[in-house]
Amino acid sequence: MQDPNQQYNYGGGYPPQGGYGGGGYPPQGPPQGYPPYAQGGAQPYPQGPYGQPYGQGPPPGGYAPQPGFIQPPPSAGGYGAYDDPESQPKNFSFDDQSIRRGFIRKVYLILMGQLLVTFGAVALFVFHQGTQNFAKRNLWLFWVALGVMLVTMLCMACCESVRRQTPTNFIFLGLFTAAQSFLMGVSATRYAPSEVLLAVGITAAVCLALTLFAWQTKYDFTMMGGVLIACMVVFLIFGIVAMFMKGKIITLVYASIGALLFSVYLIYDTQLMMGGEHKYSISPEEYIFAALNLYLDIINIFMYILTIIGASRD
Repeated sequence: MQDPNQQYNYGGGYPPQGGYGGGGYPPQGPPQGYPPYAQGGAQPYPQGPYGQPYGQGPPPGGYAPQPGFIQPPPSAGGYGAYDDPESQPKNFSFDDQSIRRGFIRKVYLILMGQLLVTFGAVALFVFHQGTQNFAKRNLWLFWVALGVMLVTMLCMACCESVRRQTPTNFIFLGLFTAAQSFLMGVSATRYAPSEVLLAVGITAAVCLALTLFAWQTKYDFTMMGGVLIACMVVFLIFGIVAMFMKGKIITLVYASIGALLFSVYLIYDTQLMMGGEHKYSISPEEYIFAALNLYLDIINIFMYILTIIGASRD
């Protein structure tokens, strides 16, 4: 009687695979591109577990790779790993907006401190007679304050290291604010207290309205830098001419143009600070320079409004 196991031809000396009930499975064929084992007088490869030669045959637990197929690299997280969306790089727009909001808060805090010091000095000079007499007796303080104001302003405007390094930037800004406050107080003594209060109220309303307009409008004023510089040059030349042409009319015209020009500058500087969709914006590291620009805009608006009120009541 013929052994039933003899019906399988294992040519090449492949023994039947053991285990799994003794029946075994038919042997796997050799990978494509390799000569059959023990063909042409070659010795068969040493056998590994389950009847497969070492280093040959399909990978465990999968199918034989097809020609042209590239095995993808294993996941870094190991078996069962998944891509966590929270671990992906975030869009930097949120970080930029956060930095910009912090920058705007810092600028307005510095600006509020400057305005409190300045208008506190104005109130002291206007409502306190002793302070007025002291300023009149010591006229040299006016020229010292003027020199300190010009030097500190030029240093902060022209030297990047001065306005960016802490605490140098705060020292220069504090000196500038103190000198400018003294000059503003001395200038305000020429007007009645009621005129000064009226000018303060009008300035506050105008600056608030212009700031809200700058925040809400779709018009981009940051592209008007060249036009504003040209207007400023013409305004300065007109001011030199007005010094030699005294008169109520020319004073009102000059002060009105100045108030209008610095109102546009306030919108321009506000949008530069805002950034966002505007064409030009100021760096978040320039918070001292941004506060200085807004401060100069506001106090110039105040002085020109005060000049208009004083000239109209003369």
